[in-house]
Amino acid sequence: MDVTKYKDIAPYRGQDVRDAVARVLHYKEAIYTILASLGPVETAEQEKQLETYSKFIVSQLEKVTNYDEFQKYITAGVFLPAIIQKSVENFTFSGLEHLEKEKAYLYMSNHRDIVLDCALIDMALLKGDRMLCEMAIGDNLLTNQFITDLFKLNGGVTVKRTLPMREKYLESIRLSAYFVELITEENKSIWVAQKSGRAKDGIDVTTPAIIKMLHLSQKSKGISFNEVVNNCRIVPVAVSYEYDPCDMIKSGEEVAKLEKGGEHSKKRYEDLIHISRGFKGYKGNIHITFGTPISGEYENSDQVAQEVDRQIHLGYKLWPSNLFAYDYLNNTDTFKDKYADFDTEAFLYRFKGIREEVRQYALNAYANPVRSYLAALEA
Repeated sequence: MDVTKYKDIAPYRGQDVRDAVARVLHYKEAIYTILASLGPVETAEQEKQLETYSKFIVSQLEKVTNYDEFQKYITAGVFLPAIIQKSVENFTFSGLEHLEKEKAYLYMSNHRDIVLDCALIDMALLKGDRMLCEMAIGDNLLTNQFITDLFKLNGGVTVKRTLPMREKYLESIRLSAYFVELITEENKSIWVAQKSGRAKDGIDVTTPAIIKMLHLSQKSKGISFNEVVNNCRIVPVAVSYEYDPCDMIKSGEEVAKLEKGGEHSKKRYEDLIHISRGFKGYKGNIHITFGTPISGEYENSDQVAQEVDRQIHLGYKLWPSNLFAYDYLNNTDTFKDKYADFDTEAFLYRFKGIREEVRQYALNAYANPVRSYLAALEA
């Protein structure tokens, strides 16, 4: 694999890692600010702990020479444990027995949180002694050099979204070629969301074009569709949050968008606000289910997308928040026994004082995974 062809979109390697680490270390106060955003800093003890954490991160950063080290020392070593400690009850995962330790995979998951989905998948892989994965992220998130450095140090692969239509198409093929070559030639894993943007309504459906582009990027080499699919070893992954810290924001935006005929103009720092809330907000329990690598004969990308959907929908960990929302909206007691100890009044109080349209949208976002799961069972 000629990595120089992809230098503008690939994560940092070699000397670029050291240069980026030097730039990040130049802004030590920014590290303190990020840590402070993960939780309250109201007492002298909390402030002292924060300073200790900051100094520890600086000392660990000085050791980093590649992406795996950044993930182990910084992301999974400090940031994710801090997030889990402050805003998660239990973090669990299953299905790693389907994956071989020395093989690379294309992880394709549902998309709830801008950053945490892939970060938590990587943490599960690290805990399960599996190969870490790079992650595809939109260039709209790379608002300055410091953030760009953090993402590219952390295995971020840049998806260029702000291009004219023709250039965007060609760039999609190049990005897909990077995915395929990374897996088949470099034996490195990568994560991509099953569709562009988060599923704010809780309905997780794969965009077939993502799979189609993988083949288009290899078609000129005479590689068949099924060869590409089998060589990429696509692993569907279901990420299940008990609570979504951004549920009210997402629902309000989506209802407003529907009322405006499908338009929503993002504010300058909107994504960063969502990232911060996703970090800090209470998430309850989180579970990640790794599916089985997709293999066999498929006629087209639609069929592969349907298999990704099937595995994700059956892989959901349905929390009481999902099951109660389903029964509440359908006026049934189908899952009553499964949320007998769940504080339903507190859950409904979460949506108190908001417009009924937004409330209904948010509740449906919690209920829709149950609907998708039941539909997959019947298929």
